Amino acid sequence: MINIEKLQKSNLDTVMAIWLNTNINAHSFIPKTYWESKFNMVKELIPKSDVYLLQYNNSIAAFIGVLDGYIAGLFVKSNYQSKGFGKALLDHVKAIYPRLTLDVYEKNKIAVLFYKREGFIITEKFIDTAVNEYSYKMEWSKSL
Repeated sequence: MINIEKLQKSNLDTVMAIWLNTNINAHSFIPKTYWESKFNMVKELIPKSDVYLLQYNNSIAAFIGVLDGYIAGLFVKSNYQSKGFGKALLDHVKAIYPRLTLDVYEKNKIAVLFYKREGFIITEKFIDTAVNEYSYKMEWSKSL
């Protein structure tokens, strides 16, 4: 059974484990140490965002974080990927926010294709100087 709910402090460690593992697996072109160095900062910032957890059979399978219409991240545990959980979370926040933006690495082709399929358009290409990788700014709105 699928259930979507807001983040509780008691779930933060589980969410952070998903955040770290998913970033390392999805971004093999970025050193693992980069993500590890961002861990504590992200752990402090996550509770300041609107974070929605997708629970499947009483286990957190995925989460999405949104701050003022900006998707700071959508993370699905590797064993739950390609089961519609990312889409379910994205549909959930599309019902809440009239406009959503995000940044995604150009080399993260699976994510780029996913967001395009879900109605996001690329509005800008830029270099993320922190890791020297190209990224896309993408946008979705109810009016697009």
